[in-house]
Amino acid sequence: MPRKRRGVELIMIIIALLIALGAYIIVGLTMDGRVPPSLLGYALGMTALAAIVHVVVRFKAPYADPLLVPIAVFLNGFGLVMISRLDTSMVKVGQLDKGVAPTQLIWTTLAIALFCAVLFLIPEPRVLQRYTYIFGLAGLVFIAIPAILPASLSEVNGAKIWIRIGPLGIQPAEFGKVALLIFFAGYLVSKRDVLSLAGKRLLFLDLPRARDLGPILIAWFASLLVMVFESDFGTALLFFGIFLVVLYVATQRISWIIIGMGMFAGGAALALALISHIPFLASKLDHVLLRVDIWLHPFAGNNPENSAYQLVQGLYSLGAGGILGTGLGQGRPYMVPFSNTDFIMTSIGEELGLTGLMALLLVYALFVERGMRTALAARDPFVKLFACGLSFSVVLQLFVVVGGVTRLIPLTGLTTPFLSYGGSSLLAQWIIVALLVRMSDNARRPAPQAAQNEGMTQVVSTR
Repeated sequence: MPRKRRGVELIMIIIALLIALGAYIIVGLTMDGRVPPSLLGYALGMTALAAIVHVVVRFKAPYADPLLVPIAVFLNGFGLVMISRLDTSMVKVGQLDKGVAPTQLIWTTLAIALFCAVLFLIPEPRVLQRYTYIFGLAGLVFIAIPAILPASLSEVNGAKIWIRIGPLGIQPAEFGKVALLIFFAGYLVSKRDVLSLAGKRLLFLDLPRARDLGPILIAWFASLLVMVFESDFGTALLFFGIFLVVLYVATQRISWIIIGMGMFAGGAALALALISHIPFLASKLDHVLLRVDIWLHPFAGNNPENSAYQLVQGLYSLGAGGILGTGLGQGRPYMVPFSNTDFIMTSIGEELGLTGLMALLLVYALFVERGMRTALAARDPFVKLFACGLSFSVVLQLFVVVGGVTRLIPLTGLTTPFLSYGGSSLLAQWIIVALLVRMSDNARRPAPQAAQNEGMTQVVSTR
């Protein structure tokens, strides 16, 4: 019989909170020479939210994995610390009128409420398979809305990925990601036998049949449309990458990965090459082309309006951190534009160094490992694919972000899961945590007969 291990979860949550609170105190002592006056409010807020999460999981998902929630609490709490630390410097130098950490705490509260709602409303994740095509349509709508809105309501820094109404703004693609994952898992479960059939063999690869290329062609074309109409290379890469991984898991054919990567790279290169010949594409892809140019030649000095400044400053920030970092509150990460959103990883790298950055990446790796373990333990094929897709979406988004700020790939503008300032991403990530918690609870929950036998054994032993 599996153990519930809610006590282990509680201990890990306490450790996560202590680390975050310790970092908050260190930042205050370093920057102002005193304990931050907002420490009590921050401590009470995060502790209350973590306690709510733990209590809900204890009663609604008692057999869930004991590490998923503590990891999410730690990353969310440490992200709040870094945002608050950057607030202090950015307000001093005039980059912000007021700090955004209180707003992020409000978003965290809403995210926790959404987490609880998912656990209450979805007792059995496999029922989502019934609405495969509805979620697929909803995901496409979420992604397409910014493209059809005027630039004044959807465009920020060249990418049309927002819905902005006054001071409020959301990125609907964050929620479209979850909806499309449900569609991918549901569709591929029903079609995986057909998609697994092999066609001709080329060298060491069993190629799929030509008639089975329809789904990957549709996903490829949709990702190119996202890149063209929303000028967003990162979202296109994220969605197509998730689809490829779920397709590979469903069929266990590496040829799909190779074909898909070749199609995406070739399509992106072709679109960029045609910019100068097709005026329509030129107006849509200038932003993407500029980011590619920044990636290839950040130190050339001929980028228009010094557009490579952000990437170069981010690289200098990482270099200044070295192996052990400058120490929390002792660096100058605010010199990098958008240091609390797109470039929060360079802020962490400067003050915690390569050592701290690698430790943080290991925490993400542990989260993904627990999600993959949930996928392996699940009995239902749909749940297996869905859990795998959710887990991989976190690691792929992290790769895109870290790869962009370290110049491994072009900058994308995606946010770092749990850490970056922003409400849409935080809400979506906590939905992912809730779904993984629910799936792990169902996977580890003993069968009714086994539970009944255990109860009878306990009664006999007490007698």
